[in-house]
Amino acid sequence: MTAVIWLGVALIGGVGAVTRFLVDRAVSKRKSSSFPYGTFVVNLSGAWLLGFFGGLALSPNVALLAGTAFVGAYTTFSTWMLETQRLGEERQVWFALANIVASVVLGLAAAALGLWMGGLL
Repeated sequence: MTAVIWLGVALIGGVGAVTRFLVDRAVSKRKSSSFPYGTFVVNLSGAWLLGFFGGLALSPNVALLAGTAFVGAYTTFSTWMLETQRLGEERQVWFALANIVASVVLGLAAAALGLWMGGLL
């Protein structure tokens, strides 16, 4: 792995993290609720995007930059789990369960859709 790839991972990862922040903020601003819609939208769109990149059959270096750097920094498993834990602590059990089930089921569907769409190109 070259220094250019390392630099690319750092820069593109930074762009992914900032994009996550902006998308989460924009969604959360529009939808005020105990349910963490911002993280939900980020993770579903990230699942679709990673599937799409997988369907494109990118070269290893491009896949590393697009998938690991951008999508890896864009999506957030830890925030998803923390928000689910918070919902449980606040006794919003239905929101917590919905967050888990909907994220997994719709995330898999989004990844499959992205893979299919990427494979069409």
